[in-house]
Order: sequence, then structure tokens, then C-alpha cells
Amino acid sequence: TAVAFAFFLNACNADKKPELFLPDDLEATLWAESPMFYNPTNMDVDVRGRIWITEAVNYRNFNNDSTNHLYHEKGDRIMILEDSDQDGTADVSKVFIQDKDLVSPLGIAVMGNKILVSCSPHLIIYTDVNQDDVPDKKEIFLTGFGGLDHDHSLHAVVTGPDGNWYFNTGNAGPHVVQDKSGWTLRSGSIYTGGSPYNSINEGNMKSDDGKIWVGGLALRINPDGTGLKVMGHNFRNSYESIIDSYGNLWQNDNDDQVVACRVSWLMEGGNAGYFSTDGTRYWQADQRPWQDIFTAHWHQEDPGVMPAGDRSGAGAPTGITLNEGDELGEKYRGLLLSADAGRNTIFGYMPNQKGSGYDPGQRKNFISSLSTDNRLYVWNDTLQNTNSAMWFRPSDVMIGTDGAIYVADWYDPVVGGHQMNDSTGYGRIYRITPKGKNLKSPVLDFNTTEGLIQALKNPAINVRGQAYGILKAKGTSVLNEVSSLIKSNNPYHQARAIWLMAELGDSGAQQVAKLLDDPNEITRATALRALRTHKKINTNLLEKLSADKSPFVRRETILALQEIPFKDAQPYLKSKDFLFSVDIANKLLQWKSIRR
Repeated sequence: TAVAFAFFLNACNADKKPELFLPDDLEATLWAESPMFYNPTNMDVDVRGRIWITEAVNYRNFNNDSTNHLYHEKGDRIMILEDSDQDGTADVSKVFIQDKDLVSPLGIAVMGNKILVSCSPHLIIYTDVNQDDVPDKKEIFLTGFGGLDHDHSLHAVVTGPDGNWYFNTGNAGPHVVQDKSGWTLRSGSIYTGGSPYNSINEGNMKSDDGKIWVGGLALRINPDGTGLKVMGHNFRNSYESIIDSYGNLWQNDNDDQVVACRVSWLMEGGNAGYFSTDGTRYWQADQRPWQDIFTAHWHQEDPGVMPAGDRSGAGAPTGITLNEGDELGEKYRGLLLSADAGRNTIFGYMPNQKGSGYDPGQRKNFISSLSTDNRLYVWNDTLQNTNSAMWFRPSDVMIGTDGAIYVADWYDPVVGGHQMNDSTGYGRIYRITPKGKNLKSPVLDFNTTEGLIQALKNPAINVRGQAYGILKAKGTSVLNEVSSLIKSNNPYHQARAIWLMAELGDSGAQQVAKLLDDPNEITRATALRALRTHKKINTNLLEKLSADKSPFVRRETILALQEIPFKDAQPYLKSKDFLFSVDIANKLLQWKSIRR
């Protein structure tokens, strides 16, 4: 049988560590492997440099017979891995929690002593009060997401530069989710299938903001559970999103025609174009006779739909991250990494600001188990290929506190189809570092302002997010130390300082307002975003920015104007450049119809 053959192949190949092809100045080492953990779906790193793993051992038991696979009767687990002697290899593995509510969890975020686990229908917070690696409290933080035991479901949380939490969910709806203030999100589409729990879904559902959100969603919420907001919608299944220190969201998305996967910059409020605008039709129903599949698949010629970004082709996109540190070398600062389990690779991009948005830039196979690109994407290699290099299935990629790249490898002949053929649950984590450079996790002191500033500069996104929250609570007493980062040689450090300064009293906000005159348009846009998010923007500033020479800044001004009544915004819509910029006209018209 296929299962027996897969077991045999896995036994033959488990000890063969496939060569990874990557830039010549970097090297890959095996950091950890089974039985320290099994079937890794997502990773995060804590302030001590330990890596936390979500396992999906009990993956799709409706498709995969648990009598022929590794099975955890008490539920799936969250694991903690540690390299205690800093020799570049994990030597400690422990179970943080095993819970029957965990059925193939797809996301984890370590926020101090709060561990957020994404496992539809719930976003769960486990709190380790005394930090002994045993949870003392479990809270269902949010619930009502579709996609139980389904790939197109709730994904990982990350901390934004504003201190809020960002995450996404796939299109296995409906998603009917109420935040702690009582505001309710309602989103659905025509999509069903993939699991016996996804038989009912519907589009054209209105949320409490009166808007129709469709399919997969990017979301933001305050850490206290209020303020749930849709940041973008109409995806198929963006497996994970990442937010950079400027406040830009990045994601990948998979297709259903093996030609149309993409990696995209997500404009706030963006419609990604998978379904019709109300979610009641697939793209095929709207395809014009002259349109190729990619154009029709993402509704690229429809008004109000965001640019698709890079067309990466056939594949199965998974984790995504952006390197903001210098530990790998300054030339890799700003590197966007997008894992693709179907292509046995992690794509690398160097995004460029272009017009009113971003272009992901030229795609390269940055880390791959294959010496040449696998453009064919054979999703099931059980019987077709015994080469273990084809079994490299990167499920996630992240940056550690040491600045190294960490890659989780699900290691299976199958990707997609809600199946697995490796009966042992084998998995690996690789570590990517500069050749000959021994990167080590720093000792971060959260008890001093100096230590918190160092943590704010750390390349690990949720570690610096934790530092942000503590510095914010200190208020204006840390303003001088935070504002000193404006002079950093690393522009991402500068951006983090801008966001934090906007929350450090009136004096901090005033310093940020001065940056609206900065010659760098990205700095001006970041300052505007920070002031707007923290409710420190006023109409005088918007009047000024409505005439900004940069379309990037004018687009941000449009977003800010949405939050004030139309009659109050009219005086700021006189600038010809502002009103008729081609790349924001559709957004403006949509906004005006809503406001009237």
C-alpha cells in the first residue's frame, strides 16, 4: 500500500539529511529533529532564544488512519526546544501543553508569559504566571473561526510596531467572531470542502462596521481583546502574514489551478480578489474571454482589487518572515522570505517601494533542497520519487533572537490534499547563519531601560514586541532613550522608535509630527501611520499631507481621511495630484460612497 511504502521510504531517508542550496556566504545546519518534536506547523522564539513549536500529529484523521500513523490520544502538543550550551544544536525538548482542544494547530506566538495558539475555531491564550514552562491559565481569547482541522483556517499572531496583534485566517469560513467589546466580524464565501467540518459557508455577510468582508482575512486586535479590525480580505488561504517595522503587511497566498500562487504587499483594507466582491462566485464565473488564468484568478482587471504581487507559480505557500537585522550581513537586511512546501524551497525577495505601494522585487530560490527550481510541483511524491530532497517541506521560516534564520521542515512526500504519508511524524529544524560566524542568542535584560532598548532592536518580532509594551508603560521617562534610535544606522530601528515615540506623551507625539517634514517619504508615511493609529493626528496635518508630493504618503492620507466624516474631509480634497492620482482613485471613490 502507499502507506506501507511511505513508511519504508521514510525509514530509508530519515538519516539522510538533504543538502540545502543557499547563498555561498551562508551555511545551513540541522538544529533539531524528531523525536524532539513531530510534524512542525509553526514556530516562534522567546526572549531566551528558545524555539516553540506547534505540532500537528493528529492531522486530518478523517483522511489519515490514526492506526497507521503516529497519534496523540490526549491531543496535539506545544513543544519548547532549547540550545542550552549555545553550540548551534538544540539539546533540550519539553512539552509545554498537550490539549484535546489542539487539533492540528497552525500558529504560535510567545508574548512574554502569554502563549497564543491559533487552532480553529479558537485563538487560545495559555498563561504561564510563574514562568515554569507549565501553563497556569487557559483562555479562549477569540472563537468562531471556521476551519476546524483544515489548512484554510486560523494562523499565527505577530506583534506589530504599534504594539497590537496581527494575524490571519483562510477562507474555510464562515468566520463569526466577537471581540471583547462586543463588535462582531462576519465573513464567508462560497468555499466549502476539504474536511467534514466545512460543509456550510456563505458570502454577502455584513459585519458590525456595515461592510462585506470575504474569504480569507488579515486582522488586527488590541492585546486586551478589543478593536478587532479587518486589514485586508478576499484571500484564498494566506498561511501566515508578517508585518514589518514600518507597518507594512506581507503575505503569500495559494491558488486552485497550480499556476497562480503569489507573494504580495497588502495595502490596508485591500481586496485580494479571489472571489467576487461579495464572496458568492468563484473567479471562474467572472473570467472574461480574453483573460489568462492568473489575471482572472485574482480579478486583476476589476476595480478596487489590489495588485497580485509576484506570480510565484505552482506551489503551496506556507510561512513568511522579513529579516530586519544585520546579523546575517547588511546586504540581507530587508530580505523577505516566503516558504513554499510544494516547491521544496524558501523564496527570497528584496522588496522595493514603488509609487503608492511596494513591489516584492525579483524572486530567488534562497533556500532549497533542490539544485534547480522545481517548477512542476508534484504534490504527492509517495510513489513518484524516493529522493529525500523532494521531501523537504518547509512549513515555516522565522528569525531568531540571534539573527539566524530558522526553517521548520514537515518532511513528507505529500503536501496538500489534507493528507500525509509519513507515518512517523518526522520533522526537522534547520538553522541558517553566516559561514564561520558563531551567532549566539543575546541575554536580554527587561529590568533596565538600556536592556529594553536592546530588546526593541532585536530581529525577533515578538521579542521586540514585548519590549515595546514595557517601554510604552514607562511613558515619557524613556523618551530620550527611545528617540536616540532615530539616529540608528538601521532604518528599521528608526521606524520602531517612531511608533513608540507617538505613544510617549504629547512631547513624543510632537517629535513624531516633525518627521512629517522629513525628506524620506517612507519616514513621513511611518510618522503618519503612527500618529493615526495612536489617535494623535489632526485635520491640520491631514490638510498638509493631502498635498504631499509622494503618492505613497497621499495613499496613507486617504486611509486616515476614512476615519473622519466626509463633510469635514472635503477641504483637503482640493489638490489635483491628491484627488486624481491614478493609483488611489478607486480607493477614493469607494471611500466617498461609504461616507456619503
